[in-house]
Amino acid sequence: MRKLVLAAAVAGAALTLAACSEGTQDSAEVTADSAMADAEANMDAAAENVDAAAENVDAAATEVAADADEAAAETEAAVQGETEAEAQVD
Repeated sequence: MRKLVLAAAVAGAALTLAACSEGTQDSAEVTADSAMADAEANMDAAAENVDAAAENVDAAATEVAADADEAAAETEAAVQGETEAEAQVD
């Protein structure tokens, strides 16, 4: 009789452990899916930030190039005794 009760208790414990493991596995899958969604959202946001930064760099480079052209024309005009418009043509 004791062996039967002991076997039933062991079987009950095994079933409880199996049910707990299933719940843990389901929870782990949900957590992994959530982490993947978060990673994708963060990658999208990072890509948007990189694109915006690239646009800012492009605009700044264009502005610097225009300023350099203007400074070169001013210097050439001063050195060669001509107007800035004449220097720009050269």
